[in-house]
Amino acid sequence: MKKQEILKQLTDSLVVAVVRATSTEQAVKISQACIDGGIKAIEVTFTVDYAHDVIKGLKKEVGNSLLIGAGTVLDSETARVAILNGADFIVSPAFDLETAKLCNRYQVPYLPGCMTITEMIHAMEAGADIVKLFPGSLPGPSYVKAVKGPLPQANIMPTGGVSLANIKDWFNAGVVAVGVGGELTAPAKTGDYEKVKENAIAFIKAAKEAKGV
Repeated sequence: MKKQEILKQLTDSLVVAVVRATSTEQAVKISQACIDGGIKAIEVTFTVDYAHDVIKGLKKEVGNSLLIGAGTVLDSETARVAILNGADFIVSPAFDLETAKLCNRYQVPYLPGCMTITEMIHAMEAGADIVKLFPGSLPGPSYVKAVKGPLPQANIMPTGGVSLANIKDWFNAGVVAVGVGGELTAPAKTGDYEKVKENAIAFIKAAKEAKGV
């Protein structure tokens, strides 16, 4: 899939499920529950053991119908492993120039974690089409509005601090998508994957209502 197609699919998905788990089996079950609930973009974090195998397995199952990305990617070496195992996009908690170069080389979208306007500008100059506002819980939706003043061209996706109660505020502030972790996947800790599915349905519904689609 071409980079621009991935970016469009990513923004069209509205909600990116951030999957953290204690095992590969749990990661697959969480991902499947999110998919069953209508999530179109999954971010499997590299805090999961053998995350590359999870990505490879999910990608083999869903093909190009859904986006499967890699999260918590700290360096270019990890990014390359993820990409070679089928990752459609790469997400980092902070900006890393070598990772940006690697993703540009493979024409894979890179979403680095940024907080300040300076960080966002550096990331955009290095080719990041979407910047991840992280942690989103600290600045909140009003910060996005402030950033969009001097940087109206910035495509921002908050992760951390996004809930059903405030998702409309985030989209009203101008974000292109939201990343949701614990608020979506927490029931998996007790094995309640049906509740994860229900949460996914609720988040997709709220996101579409917020966007008016």
